[in-house]
Amino acid sequence: MKDAERWMAHALELARKGEALASPNPMVGAVVVREGRAVGEGFHTYDGFRHAEIVALEAAGAAARGATLYVTLEPCCQQGRTGPCTEAIVAAGIRRVVAALRDPNPAVSSKGFARLRRAGIRVEIGEAEREASKLNEAFARWIRTGLPLVTLKAALSLDGQIAEPAAKRQARSVTWITSRESRAAVQRLRHASDVVLTGIGTVLADDPRLTDRTGLPRRRPLLRAVLDSRLRLPLDSRVVRSAAGDVLVFTTARAAAARARALRRAGAEVVAVGARGGRVDLAAVLQELGRRQFLSVLIEGGSRLNAAALAGGFVDKLIFFVAPQELGPGVPFLAGGSKAMRKIPPFREWESGYSGPDFYLAGYLRDVYRDH
Repeated sequence: MKDAERWMAHALELARKGEALASPNPMVGAVVVREGRAVGEGFHTYDGFRHAEIVALEAAGAAARGATLYVTLEPCCQQGRTGPCTEAIVAAGIRRVVAALRDPNPAVSSKGFARLRRAGIRVEIGEAEREASKLNEAFARWIRTGLPLVTLKAALSLDGQIAEPAAKRQARSVTWITSRESRAAVQRLRHASDVVLTGIGTVLADDPRLTDRTGLPRRRPLLRAVLDSRLRLPLDSRVVRSAAGDVLVFTTARAAAARARALRRAGAEVVAVGARGGRVDLAAVLQELGRRQFLSVLIEGGSRLNAAALAGGFVDKLIFFVAPQELGPGVPFLAGGSKAMRKIPPFREWESGYSGPDFYLAGYLRDVYRDH
């Protein structure tokens, strides 16, 4: 392994330590290397204020002079909550900067590199760019559009069903389709997300908790958002009973004010947005979540929400967990069945593999670094 590859891989490992701790900022890792040895390293967390480069430089101290800085994202050059990292890099006497990725923010992209070059620092860009891009795809989507990255996750049978017919299921209970391994993978997806979003139909049918049960640290609780145009959300549902400032119910003007008051007393926040076709306008929901600086949304919904999200062009990424069993006629992945499935755009990039006995497929419908 080449030195640049080795040290950037380590910087990426550091950056991943900021998962669920850095949002709404990007995850960044940095390593100061001198004479083949790491003399300082760091990663960013939002509550820690200091950027990864500053943490690494402070750890290196005088050893930073003449050293190389490996960093997963272009150093900032503007005054924000902290001072510009570029000025600290120049002052520390860094000789060379190897960065994986340009800042996806169009307002500042490449300006940090330009400042470093003006100071006589050698700058190299693109080492492990693909890995670094995936790491901060949610930040890229949000900083470029004001909207969160939307991932739609579904657990499917081989014949494309997400649940048995209602007649075969006990009300407000979950029948697992996929394996323990796939369910653990979903928990990791929740941990990496700012919001989990579902529809009232799923809550009424399954009574899910929608919580992050990984046990890993996070800066702010996973926001559990429910689309409920008429406020049918039961006060004794597990979502409402466990509400502690982390439940947001999106509704419309047609909802009863008394129901809204009851849900608020129970600890849920209720927000009315516009309606489309009698249902909560998903575009307005995503705009509101983006305004609140939530960078990533994981949709765990039923066939109607899945269909609305895909038909509206709101989904950036699709993840399927497919169990090796058939359910027969039941609840299809999309309302509209196989005809609606044919309308899903082709993946731009995808990967597949196994999750225990299940098969998974993950793919992108949009390039968040280039598309709007």
